[in-house]
Formats: sequence, structure tokens, C-alpha cells
Amino acid sequence: MYVSYYPYGTPTSLLQATPPSSAPTHQHPHTLIPAPGHLPASLNPADLYPSAPLPVTTSASVPSTLLPVGLTHSHIYQHLQQQQQQQQQQQQQQQQLSQTVSSLGGVAPIVICRKVPYRSELKRGSEELMSHSPMLANGTGLSPLQSPTELTDAKKAKLDGAITPPSRVVHIRSLPIEAGETDIVQLGMPFGKMTNVLVLKQKNQAFLEFADEACAVSMVNCFQTTSPPAVRGKPVFVQFSNHKELKMDASHAFQNANAQAALQAATVVMGSEEQNTILRIIVDNAHFPVTLEILHQLFNKYGKVLKIITFTKNNTFQALIQMSDAIAAAAARTSLDGQNIYNGCNTLKIDFSKLTNLNVKYNNDKSRDFTKPDLPTGDINLDAMSLGGMGVPVGAMNAMTAMGQLGFHPAALGAARIGLPLTAAMGSAVILVSNLDEEAVSPDALFTLFGVYGDVHRVKVLFNKKDNALIQMADPHQAQLAITYLDKARVWGKQIRVAQSKHQVVQMPKEGQSDAGLTKDFVNSPLHRFKRPGSKNCQNIFPPSQVLHLSNIPAHVTEENLTSWFTDHGTVKAFKFFPKDRKMALLQMSTVEEAIHALIAMHNYQMGESCHLRVSFSKSTF
Repeated sequence: MYVSYYPYGTPTSLLQATPPSSAPTHQHPHTLIPAPGHLPASLNPADLYPSAPLPVTTSASVPSTLLPVGLTHSHIYQHLQQQQQQQQQQQQQQQQLSQTVSSLGGVAPIVICRKVPYRSELKRGSEELMSHSPMLANGTGLSPLQSPTELTDAKKAKLDGAITPPSRVVHIRSLPIEAGETDIVQLGMPFGKMTNVLVLKQKNQAFLEFADEACAVSMVNCFQTTSPPAVRGKPVFVQFSNHKELKMDASHAFQNANAQAALQAATVVMGSEEQNTILRIIVDNAHFPVTLEILHQLFNKYGKVLKIITFTKNNTFQALIQMSDAIAAAAARTSLDGQNIYNGCNTLKIDFSKLTNLNVKYNNDKSRDFTKPDLPTGDINLDAMSLGGMGVPVGAMNAMTAMGQLGFHPAALGAARIGLPLTAAMGSAVILVSNLDEEAVSPDALFTLFGVYGDVHRVKVLFNKKDNALIQMADPHQAQLAITYLDKARVWGKQIRVAQSKHQVVQMPKEGQSDAGLTKDFVNSPLHRFKRPGSKNCQNIFPPSQVLHLSNIPAHVTEENLTSWFTDHGTVKAFKFFPKDRKMALLQMSTVEEAIHALIAMHNYQMGESCHLRVSFSKSTF
């Protein structure tokens, strides 16, 4: 028996030949292998072909393989037997995989490791943390074309060292961006008492700490053996955390306050037989109007707001708000009850309602069903809704009208700083102003005009497009006020546009870089109107008007002096000092645009050695 072997290239076939009576030892172009017994028994076949295994084929009679010169038949049969066993094992495993996939109706994620007590215990690298692929389980994916043995060979060492032991802290990932502490607490409520929660919005992740490790184990096992849980309609992934406990530092103070409110709400709901989702809100000490939009912005932080009805009763603004679930309602009540919407006023008093459902007929400024956006607006002068089960019509008066009857002008909406932490949800503090007059615009002029609605920190007139400017206010709330009151105002003969910018800050020029004075920092300016909390300026913010309010007028300055100075910037239609205080006066220009120009030019006008005029817009009329 001889086996053919090609010494100069890759073998392409198996040959079985009966040699001539005197077989040569070497024959071109191939070499014949001598009969068994010509090689030492200790020879290792692997030593003869250290690169890659040669291909195996079979014939109708005796299986054979192409192997290096000098290999005995015993080694050949031993190698063939090993190859056949591996092929059979691979075929059996592939059949099992196919049967499993078929039974599940598709491709199922499979984890192969020696021992995985919990499916979510495997650590993930940073590159795997945000993966949403349905083919991933515990950071290990299995392609339908991938052999289980190949996966085992490639991943075995990694998986063996990647088991995370159970912890009372649960890691939740792939959260929707709007998810909050209330959503996470609601997810863990069925499994036991929770002691802390931390939401990382930028990473779409959260950590939930239980009082007992067994509660965390129950939660992980439940969501890994059933379908994945969903938060606000989006599937999320649950696993054990590497952390043994959650420790909150000062940088998470705001999140900690929300966490405690959500946890307290969960305690209330878990200890109560009746779980109500409707809140009744009364606004006391209302110095400024409260709109449906403001209420939605406040309460939506604690869960999904379904319906809102606003009305007045005994000259007091009230509202009914239906939340999506009891824990959201409880969290909102715990956090907001007794808080001021504005500094020192508009105090919220919140309690649970006895109603079980709100029946909203119209979507307008008095009522809103957020689950039915196609509802008609109705007649806002008529009663727009009735309370489910009570039969009592409410909402006969618009909230803005009600506040007007209390003696407060609708323009005061948003005039005071929000007392609650709303600014984070309102976006950037930088606004973009466009369609400016390139010849008249300057950082100082914009500082004065926009300073009526907040403390301006920086102004940048764009070098290559001088009809555009970026203005950084002290906070997003002030930026929103400026947008509300100055967008589409006529300034220097043009209608300017004011909108929120995508930038978070206005950058100053680099050292040594000149920008022709188009960028200016006003952070330390003494002219800021709202530096002192609770300042009266916060309560006297109005849209641009013909009438200007003048203050800080020294005794030696007369009416003729003031009207003469303002005549340089337009036509003065009327003037009068306050009857009981000659330090203040009202002055009316012929147009709103002239009043804007006069304010820009005359605010902080020096009337004496240490006396500067203060100018602002007024709600008064002559």
C-alpha cells in the first residue's frame, strides 16, 4: 500500500496505488510513502505539519488523507478517526441549534458558557453597553451561521471570568431619554422595598437599589425569564450591577431630591389600598397667571400627564390633573406640594381627588386630553368640560381673565424667576438674534435691550455676518423670556428674529485674537437688573410698549430736561411724574420702535455725578 504525496505544492486528491514490484523510494512529480513500520512509533504527526491541518476526504473503500512523507498507517487512521468524531459532534450540535431555533420561531439569542446562574450577570465592555441588537444576550451574540463550538473556542475564557455575582443594585439600560426616577421606581415596585435610584439621562441608564438582595434577584430573574420590561413604551435591559450600593454625591443633589420623592411615593402607593391617579391643585397667593402649559411642564417630570382641566373657584385658580399611574401622581404630590412656581408667590397646594376619571370634551387653553389630540377646540367662552361622575360644570372663566380680575396683567406671565427647577428642561441659555441693522448693532446696545428680560452674560456679533448675534443669558428661563417678548420686534427699522441657539455658551475670542470688539463679557456688569433674588424688577417685566417707566430721577432734573433728552430718539407724546414719588415718571413715545430706541440710548444715562437713569417698559397707559 502506497499513498501519493506532492512535495512541491498543495495536494489536490487522494491516491491509492499498487506499486510495481520494485517501487522506487522517490518518484517525480510525487513521492510514495513506505509501508507501515518504517517510522518510529514516537513520531508526532503534528511535528510534520505544524501549519494548518490538511483536508480530509474519503473513498468508497478505506478512508485516507494526504499527509507528509513517512507517516505510518496507524497515524493516518488515528487522525481520520479524530476528524470524523469532530465532524459528527459539529453536525449534532448544529442539528440541536436548528431544532431550538425552529421551536422559538426564529433566531434565538444563546449564551454558551460553563455556568451562568443569571442571564444578566455578565459584564459588558463600554463598546457593548449601549447595544440594542436582539442578537445580544449578556454581551455575547450568536449568528445563525456561527457554530457553537466556534463560539465556545473564541469566548470561553472571556465568559468564564465575566460572571457578576448578585447584588442588591440593579442596572437598567437602553432607557428612553424622557425616563425619570418615577419610571424606574415603578419598574421595581412589584419586587420589594427600594432604597435608592439614580438615572443617568445622558447614558440612557439607571441604577435601582433594593433594601434586600433577594428583591433584586427576583427582579432580574423575572425580567430575564419573561419578555423584557418596557419603560414609556421602549424595551429595556435589566442586569445586576457591579456596585454593591448606591452613594450619591453633591453633584447628584437634584437627582437625589427626585429619587427621594419617587421612593416616598412608592411607599405611599404600596401601603395604600386605593391608588388614585388624579390630583387636585390649588394655586394660592397668585401674583402671576398659571397656564395649562406651565402645569404640564411641571407635572410631566414625574410621569406621563394624560389630562388637565383648569378652572376658577372663589376667585382662586385650580386644576385637576390625571397622571398615567398612581406612583407618578404620588411622586408629583410629594415633590410639588407647598412649592412656589415663582419666587415668593403662586404656591401649589396639591391633594388627591376623589374622581376616578376626567372627561375632557375640548382641547383648548382651559382643558386638554393628551391622549386625544384630535378633540375640537370648542367655544372657550362656554363651559368646556364636566367632571366625570360629578356632573358639575367648571371652567367658566379663563385662567388669564381670572388673574386679570385679581389685578395682575397677563403680560406678567413668566415675569418672575421660576422657583421650581424648571430651567434644566427649558434648553439653552443662549439665543440667536438675526436680521439686525449691521450699522447700528453693538454688543452694548444688545446688552441693554435684552437686559430688560434677564441678566446678559455675553454678547457676540458674528464677524462675517454682522446682522446676526449670539446672546448668553444667565439661565434658560431668562432666555425664553427674551424670545417671548422680543421676537419680531422692530428695532432700527427692521423686524428682528429671536430664537433659541444650539450653542450652550458664547465663547470669548482666544488670547491674542482680535474680533474688532464684536464679543463682550458682561458677567460682572453693575447694570444687571435681576442679581438680587426677589427683586421688584422680577415682578415688573412687560413687553415692549410706547410707555416707558423712568426711575432714579434726582430732584434737580425737571420734566423739560427729560423730554428734551428723549426727543433726540423720537417724538415724546406724554410725560408725568408719579404723584407721590418724583423719583419716578412715565414717558410715552409715539411708537413702540421709538420707545425701544429710547430705552437703548437712555438707560443708565448719567444725570449727575453719581446718578444714572433707569428705564424699562411699562404696562401703564396715559
